[in-house]
Amino acid sequence: MSGTACGSAGASPDLPWMLRLSFTITNTIIDACLRRDGTVNRRLFSFVDLKSPPSAKPANGVTTSDTTVDPSRNLWFRLFLPTESANAGENLPVVVYFHGGGFVFLTADSKPFDDFCRRLSRDLPAAVVSVNYRLAPEHRCPSQYDDGFDVLKFIDENPPPNSDLSRCFIAGDSAGGNIAHHVAARAGEFKFRNLKIRGLIPIQPYFGGEERTASEIQVVGAPIVSVERADWCWKAFLPEGSDRDHPAANLFGPKSGDMSGLKIPKCLVFIGGFDPLKDWQKKYCEGMKKNGKNLKMIEYPKAIHSFYMVPELPESRLFINEFRNFIYFG
Repeated sequence: MSGTACGSAGASPDLPWMLRLSFTITNTIIDACLRRDGTVNRRLFSFVDLKSPPSAKPANGVTTSDTTVDPSRNLWFRLFLPTESANAGENLPVVVYFHGGGFVFLTADSKPFDDFCRRLSRDLPAAVVSVNYRLAPEHRCPSQYDDGFDVLKFIDENPPPNSDLSRCFIAGDSAGGNIAHHVAARAGEFKFRNLKIRGLIPIQPYFGGEERTASEIQVVGAPIVSVERADWCWKAFLPEGSDRDHPAANLFGPKSGDMSGLKIPKCLVFIGGFDPLKDWQKKYCEGMKKNGKNLKMIEYPKAIHSFYMVPELPESRLFINEFRNFIYFG
């Protein structure tokens, strides 16, 4: 499914008023938390960042448990297992998931991501490993990539229950989509004992550059993402003194190296027509294809950034179906 957004005609399609109100409140709070000195008011954000504890008792058909990888950097993951498959003794494909939040906000136990990964685990079905990585600006790039790669090595040596490590997929949304790409690139150069990475799934991945794209200019007032917020987060995340053409942000920009030899598995990339970042996501897809990578791009013309988090949206249901087809049928 593909197409183009309405650009300057509007920043989002018609959405339920409650959803619009929720996005407005979220945007206001995020902006209030981003200080001019480059720090984050985490205490203020904690009032809206509701947490979900792990649950050995099934909730919505899924059990969850937390596993610590390295307590010194609060590196851990939450495992989601669908009860029906686990009770039947099935070994499921593994989805290693990196949450969004601009590298700055949210955690693996934040309620929106707990709900989302629970839905993924049940509806795919799959064993979902949701990684709690370190956040910027306290921990800059490449801390997040280090954390993600270390979790891959950990589960390679310590397979989660009911998991088939020979069918492992790396996925992430927004900033997590960026992390998923870079972790997959590292993994391609490493010899695992049990883990076999079969695919990469960046969902509205967070890429950028010094150039201003048409979608950044035209899609103004969109929910969740704005150019100003994105710029702030890049400055907080990238190494000190770097600009947005750093290879972590602009994979195919003037400061990036040769990508042709990069060992990346087949890719499924999701894009939304009402996402200010969509042009950077398309540049990513074009660059990957030019470098010989096996990539499929799906664009939902009326989708906003983070559409997949709202089950009521029609694109969210289509997204689950495409995700399932990719991991089960290729």
